[in-house]
Amino acid sequence: MTEATGPLSRYRILEIGGGDTVAYCGKLFADFGAEVIKCETRGGDPRRAEGVQVATREGPTSAFFAWLNSNKHSITADPATPEGAQIIRDLLPSCDVLIDGRAPKEIDASPLRHEELQAADPGLTILGISWFGNTGPYRDYEATDAVVRSLAGVVYEAGPAEGPPMLATEGQAAVIGALTAFLPAAATLWDGESGGRRFTSSIHAAISHITEYDIGLQMDMGKRGRVGVNVFGRTYPAGPYPTAHGWLGVTIMSPAQWVSFCEMLGQPQLGTDPKYDTAPKRQAVAPDLDRILRPLLLQKTAQEWFEMGIANKVPLAILPALDELTGLKFHKERQSFGTLRIGEAEFTCPILPQQLTGTPPIRNGIAPLPGSTDRSSLAPHTRRAPAKVAEGLPLRNLRILDLSMGWAGPLAVRQLADLGADVVKVESCENPDWFRGIDTRWPYYEEKYFERHMGWQYMNRNKRGITLDISSDKGRALVLELARTADVVIDSYAADVMPKFRLASEEFLKVNPGIVALTMPAFGMKTDWRMGRAYGSTLEHASGLPSVNGRLEDPPAMSHAVMGDPIGGMTAASAILIGLLAKQETGKGQHIDLAQAQCLLPLFAEQIIAYQVTGKVPDRLGNRHPRYAPHGCYRLMGDDIWLTLAVRSDDEWQALCEVMRRPDLAADPALATVEGRRAEADRIDTAITEWAVLVRGFGAMTDLQARGVPAGTVRQPLEMGIDPHIIATGRFETLDRPFIGGHLQPRPAYVEGDNPTGYPIRWPSPTVGQHNREVLQGELGLSDAEFDSLLVEGIIGFEARPRRPRKPSQAAR
Repeated sequence: MTEATGPLSRYRILEIGGGDTVAYCGKLFADFGAEVIKCETRGGDPRRAEGVQVATREGPTSAFFAWLNSNKHSITADPATPEGAQIIRDLLPSCDVLIDGRAPKEIDASPLRHEELQAADPGLTILGISWFGNTGPYRDYEATDAVVRSLAGVVYEAGPAEGPPMLATEGQAAVIGALTAFLPAAATLWDGESGGRRFTSSIHAAISHITEYDIGLQMDMGKRGRVGVNVFGRTYPAGPYPTAHGWLGVTIMSPAQWVSFCEMLGQPQLGTDPKYDTAPKRQAVAPDLDRILRPLLLQKTAQEWFEMGIANKVPLAILPALDELTGLKFHKERQSFGTLRIGEAEFTCPILPQQLTGTPPIRNGIAPLPGSTDRSSLAPHTRRAPAKVAEGLPLRNLRILDLSMGWAGPLAVRQLADLGADVVKVESCENPDWFRGIDTRWPYYEEKYFERHMGWQYMNRNKRGITLDISSDKGRALVLELARTADVVIDSYAADVMPKFRLASEEFLKVNPGIVALTMPAFGMKTDWRMGRAYGSTLEHASGLPSVNGRLEDPPAMSHAVMGDPIGGMTAASAILIGLLAKQETGKGQHIDLAQAQCLLPLFAEQIIAYQVTGKVPDRLGNRHPRYAPHGCYRLMGDDIWLTLAVRSDDEWQALCEVMRRPDLAADPALATVEGRRAEADRIDTAITEWAVLVRGFGAMTDLQARGVPAGTVRQPLEMGIDPHIIATGRFETLDRPFIGGHLQPRPAYVEGDNPTGYPIRWPSPTVGQHNREVLQGELGLSDAEFDSLLVEGIIGFEARPRRPRKPSQAAR
């Protein structure tokens, strides 16, 4: 590994157990300078033998594994053996954090049980990461990326209408699970003077961050079925379209965007036609409109349309293939790719997207060969946390000024609010957060629909809310006054919006040099594409992720309607915590220049790296898998009920045959190996399909799991509320709020100590301007007269209202 430098260089992390999630979580520490010691079994982690290989003097090794473990040490210490367990015990007193990827039943049977480790060493922070957490009926289930995402409600809506649902290329669960687990561990380090903590984090619960949007939407609008590849029923047009050269990602949400898009196409009459003036109307005639739009889009290249989109503020994106990614001007300007070396091998790979401008991640790294670090060569390390278990929420002394809107930014801040941060959320009455709803026609104002949108409720609980018109001089001044005492400020606008109001990151750093200021436009603040508008779908298009998903005959296939938002939000939350830890080391704040389109690269890093190593774009496999066979999603008895299963070994194949009562398949020598089963994939799929349509979903899943075969029913989003594991683990709680009454809110995906559930939610999302007096008078000290004057001038208020004309202020000039 490289010599430890960077904002986290004062921390030592011990990583045990296997799995991509644990490895990526450790990477988040290592690539920012932490000393991460990875414990491997003798001969190396089995994952080293999987996927595209690179040559080293000790033999071939996985390029993707190397990327996951860049800048770490590797020692030989198997926690399942007495010798290995003792080595780990001897190291723990010098470590700040233990990341443990062993299954709960393995931990229970080992001498390294977390409760006992904490009792003996209370200053150590312990982070257990497993598929389903430490409790609940799925606790000991076997899982894979596809199985856990199916059970989390993410898979159902993607794919052809007739089925099966699309299983996106492996990689999403690991990144989302790791980002989620990183947060409580990093928050505990920030609160290090309070002591250590013990957490368990569920990958299944972490992935449901994506499902929250669908649950909220369906609670508002009702259940929706699967419509088709790249058709999610949120708006239209929305999806990839072929052009004269390359694919173009299109997402049209607002009436103004539709008008501008039609003008770009040379069809202004479509933009003003009342038959098409809303998304639902356009969706109803989507096939007819597609017959008009597709030939028009073929008249220019994706690059030309994208540039026109930037000029007209229309959310469009070039959708690159794997062999185009590193050549994109955006990625060259961002320096999104670096070089990784392992042994004698060297290749290009994505760097971490958490782009802290003052303390950036390591670009060009080194990955360890198995057991390449001698334990005796490790330098002495003294933990900073006292020898006690911390009390209270870890971020209880943190203050955040939240200027973000929508999903990504508010989700990032919600993660920190759930950990105890005091958040002041700022909106204006005439420009409230658009997650309160974008259709302002009746009954938006009259019936106060801006208080009823479920998406708003999920993203903004545990926050205080105020209104300020930042386009006014007084509003701007009050925002800067709030920033003086804040530790963090975040906005999620396009790159040109906040500078227009003289509220760019440098303005906040002027009034408070210690503040961590995060911006997160789609393409960053300094690239030629910075003015591009984007939604979560635009981000997925721009990342190139759809190019690796779906069947060979499909267009580039989106894995979710708005995948970019939750990934961007979780990445932003982790970046903020790294920035706060850096401030403890340097005493300085800094600007974090996040580009949300870059944030999705880790989700398909394995495919990116495979291309960089081999020079060949991997084939799209549909629902099949490069290592497991069989692997797929199969229709069960009932109405649109599906089962995802994965066979990872010959023993699991025998178990599947037993459940299907197919001794003939079990005895067939042609199917005895994974290579043979892959060659006979069509025959096996037919056999599984014939069996599956005769069995019920929950029974099929439990029968397979009882025999150790990873399997899970494909949950629909609204079914998450009745999932037995979700119920048993207390993933949701009921809150009461004005205008909507009782409603479900998801608790955090991790659990501290012996608590039965994640941290309880302290309060629901604020109504418009709910905390105006508390913040503006109680904290900034405004008098009654000053407060009333702001009300009269319309700078603050307690309800959303239509925009009204006013004279331009100095702030907006």
